[in-house]
Amino acid sequence: MSKTVLITGCSSGIGLATAVAAAQAGWLVVATMRDLTRADALQAAAAEAGVADRIEVRRLDVTDPASVAACVEGVVADRGRLDAVVNNAGSGHVGTIEQGTVADVRAVMEVNFFGVVEVTKAALPHLRASRGRLIAVTSVGGVVGQPFNEAYCAAKFAVEGFLESLAPVAATTGVRVTLVEPGAVASEFVASQNIDIPAALEAAGPYAPALKGYLERTTAAFATAAQAPAGAAATIIEALDAERPALRMQTSDAARGFVGRKLADLDGSSTLAVTGAWVA
Repeated sequence: MSKTVLITGCSSGIGLATAVAAAQAGWLVVATMRDLTRADALQAAAAEAGVADRIEVRRLDVTDPASVAACVEGVVADRGRLDAVVNNAGSGHVGTIEQGTVADVRAVMEVNFFGVVEVTKAALPHLRASRGRLIAVTSVGGVVGQPFNEAYCAAKFAVEGFLESLAPVAATTGVRVTLVEPGAVASEFVASQNIDIPAALEAAGPYAPALKGYLERTTAAFATAAQAPAGAAATIIEALDAERPALRMQTSDAARGFVGRKLADLDGSSTLAVTGAWVA
């Protein structure tokens, strides 16, 4: 019997690529997104890959508990089981707290952290029944704090702490937990930030030089060294299919090097030498 995986945030990028790759790997995929009018790209990619019959698109807004519950319960009612969940939905935010609002931070946390908590809570009883997999796509920013990404990294750090803490508990009931950590990925996620660079620099005041350095470095990194979404998706499929997946899996050598440096950096000096150079 084919196993069923529910994936959040499938309208573009890593989520879209993972939905197609999972279907190609033999999974029955429930690909979810907040706005079903954005399903065309996924449906076209599924048709091109010859797996349209293995992907069902459903609405799920991770910030709406009723939407989460309805989707998860609907999948189980229709399919009879749920074998894996990939928490992929997320949103970015560039800015520093003095010039933003606490409401901005709360909004980022709602999508990137509490959305994962909601989906995880709803799915766990069914994953226990299937002895399934719980995967979250975090980021190297869930391990390494990055300039002008205070809210985003805080949310991803929170996901890492939440699931690292849950992992040994879930394992006692047969549920394997994995954190997938991409670095730069060439996707609509970056374009969706809609940053007006001249306006941002004009508004940055004393932080303008640092923001200019950060934006120049990050734009260059995404233009020259970004991984294709399919590469990140391949790591997620590995986590889905492995008999004993690792707790943490990076999606590229660059991500492994970046995360590895932080995890070996007991006093933080090595990490700050790297990220400080981004804003020098």
